[in-house]
Amino acid sequence: MEQADNWSAGTTILVVLAHPDDPEFFLGGAIARWTAAGHTVKYGLLTKGERGISPDFPDSQELARIRVGEQTEAAAVLGVHDITFLDHQDGYLVPSLEIRREVTRLIRSAKPDIVVSCDPQNYFIGETYLNHPDHRAAGQLVVDAIFPAVSNPSFFPELIDEGYPATSVSELWLSLPAQANVVLDVSEFWQQRAQALLRHKSQVGDPEKFLAHLKERRLENSDSDDRYVERFRRIVFRK
Repeated sequence: MEQADNWSAGTTILVVLAHPDDPEFFLGGAIARWTAAGHTVKYGLLTKGERGISPDFPDSQELARIRVGEQTEAAAVLGVHDITFLDHQDGYLVPSLEIRREVTRLIRSAKPDIVVSCDPQNYFIGETYLNHPDHRAAGQLVVDAIFPAVSNPSFFPELIDEGYPATSVSELWLSLPAQANVVLDVSEFWQQRAQALLRHKSQVGDPEKFLAHLKERRLENSDSDDRYVERFRRIVFRK
């Protein structure tokens, strides 16, 4: 059966999420898989994660600086070297018209074939976790930017004056989906994802405990100790 991500060589993929470490946590295996296949992956992160505070990192401004560096290192482990930070306030992200314009600009600038974000409909993850409102807001902003603004020049016409004409996106992939229609087996990239996540030192705490927790989640997610999957909601746009 043909894989959902069996794209032509040199596909450009833009991952737009809320915080540093979201790409690695949500779809680190898929990102590693895509760069290994020769595709170009770029990140657009809407905040710098300054409220991911722990007793070891009480200064939010300093934490933002640290997390930008951590994200740069983590992305490089997965083969990603192009990151844009829009620098909105962590924890206060809302799907406003102003930020939708910025996300439209970001997508038009990157000219991606594929855009990846977070499912804005998913309020609950499993039985024990509430999805962060920033995650849902990021997904809503991306969905609303892609349709209708990104491909329609009558939306945000000032962006055309800035040098960002309308462009088309072939597919939208939503991570943490309420209802998945794509399951990628990314088992061979699990260790690479884990190593990328360990670069987020301000967030993961004790590395050994963190890796043990990752292994537990892997088993919960895939029902097999030697298999790891990541799930998505995939929308393929008509040409």
